[in-house]
Amino acid sequence: MTVDVEDYFQVAAFEDRIPYEQWASWPCRVEANTDRILALFDGAGIHGTFFVLGWVAERYPALVRRIASAGHEVASHGMNHIRIFRQTPPEFREDISTSKKLLEDTIGEEVAGYRASTYSIAKDTLWALDLLKEAGYRYSSSIYPVHHDLYGMPDAPRFPFYPRQGVVSGQRGILEIPITTVSLFNQRIPCGGGGYFRFFPLAFTRWAWNRVNNIDGEPGVFYCHPWEFDPKQPRVSDLGLKTRFRHYLNLGEMEIRFAAMLSAFAWDRMDRVYHRAIWEELGE
Repeated sequence: MTVDVEDYFQVAAFEDRIPYEQWASWPCRVEANTDRILALFDGAGIHGTFFVLGWVAERYPALVRRIASAGHEVASHGMNHIRIFRQTPPEFREDISTSKKLLEDTIGEEVAGYRASTYSIAKDTLWALDLLKEAGYRYSSSIYPVHHDLYGMPDAPRFPFYPRQGVVSGQRGILEIPITTVSLFNQRIPCGGGGYFRFFPLAFTRWAWNRVNNIDGEPGVFYCHPWEFDPKQPRVSDLGLKTRFRHYLNLGEMEIRFAAMLSAFAWDRMDRVYHRAIWEELGE
């Protein structure tokens, strides 16, 4: 179970309407919405992994500490939600190193995991995985093996793999843990959360996860955002129809659907579910 800790005005689909320079002028709702998720997790007795944006951690360090003190894993979502293909390798190296140190200094623990903004690791940005390894990360969850207009690597494996094995001499490469899809009639259908979770009927998502667990014999990776639990968030004007549909669809139903998923399956932190794969090369 994973949460991408970012606010509503920071999503990639709003980049043209709300550039980074304007973020500070929008009402922040990420702290209260993340606390809602923490309460849901506490009520269900589960733990998860929170990929925290550095911008959020700088402004709400107490929130990051609450996440860690409640027993959840804190991981990095980069500093400012910049998609990797818009960064040079030196800029990306600085971004992931700064966010890792910021989070580690805030919670006093190692940060092992990373998730790219808008799943922006794809064929043209696989070099980023080498820099993650170099920066000391243990795993990435940044590839969505589907077709999508904003992201996707449809020919990537559906389950954990080493995309850069052998590329860097003497190194195995960093472990990539993709977002979950279900295979049906030789097609991959997204079922790992986000807008797809709000779009598809709950019964389909539960069926898909049962299939992944029982037919594929694999655990899955689910994700959500704090803003998805906030139907009263400020509305952004002049959005295209597709963007408006994706962002605001069924926000009022999210909490009920999400609670049903929490009770239907067993959930835990990424670093515990995939513990052996993440640490086996280090003999830990």
